[in-house]
Amino acid sequence: MTTLQAIVMAILQGVTELFPISSLGHAVIAPALLHWPIDQSAPGFLPFLAIMHLGTSIALLTYFWRDWLSFAVSVVRFGDPEGADDRRLFWRVVAATIPAVVIGFLFEKILRQGFALPKLAATFLILNGAMLFVADRVRRAKPRALTDLSWLQAILIGFFQCLALIPGLSRSGATMAGGYLCGLSHEDAARFSFLTATPIILGAAALEGPKLLRHGESLGPAAILAGVVAGVTAFVSTVLLMRWFKAHDVKGFNPFAVYCAVVGLISLVILSSR
Repeated sequence: MTTLQAIVMAILQGVTELFPISSLGHAVIAPALLHWPIDQSAPGFLPFLAIMHLGTSIALLTYFWRDWLSFAVSVVRFGDPEGADDRRLFWRVVAATIPAVVIGFLFEKILRQGFALPKLAATFLILNGAMLFVADRVRRAKPRALTDLSWLQAILIGFFQCLALIPGLSRSGATMAGGYLCGLSHEDAARFSFLTATPIILGAAALEGPKLLRHGESLGPAAILAGVVAGVTAFVSTVLLMRWFKAHDVKGFNPFAVYCAVVGLISLVILSSR
């Protein structure tokens, strides 16, 4: 992979990991459309993505540092009634991460096969758009507060997050849609999505990153640069998305649903014509 290709992949990662448009889907489809000789089923491909995920997770920690600090303080001071809401939200975040960890561990080898199937990723990208479109039209009359999220609802959002293990289905899109269907506003659904993303992405980076060395690749300048670019892009994406959902609590998923449907359809047509 050239330096230019690494930078392009990093920008895609930084934007698509947080925008509800599937980072894995774009990572599979883009090289195929651009005729890049990247073996997406190679053992080193996922570890390379993990380096960019590390940059993304650092960006999320930077943006939401106040939340994580409040979580840590509330857990340490477990008897302090003032930290009850923060403790409640923290344990809901933990509950929402468990399904993805378990399912990802059990079905890792099967799910990896999707990285060699750009047409399948394009198809699921269309379905991702349909999911966002439907979620935007099935909502409670009055949104519930994020701190009112129940254990069952948090776990349900966690199962929505598992959909992102399939290239083309967005992790942030699935968790936002799940949160929205559980009664959260767009803004709170996005916040909960990004909070649950941090441990998942950090875990993926910790698991896959060292495999770069094991498979004969090195953390050279291109890989390190990709991680930095992905992190900066992810931070900007987070700022823009939180502002967008704060200002568009009604049908805030619409532009992303349209994007996924159009890009997925065009990609599928191009890939099928070859």
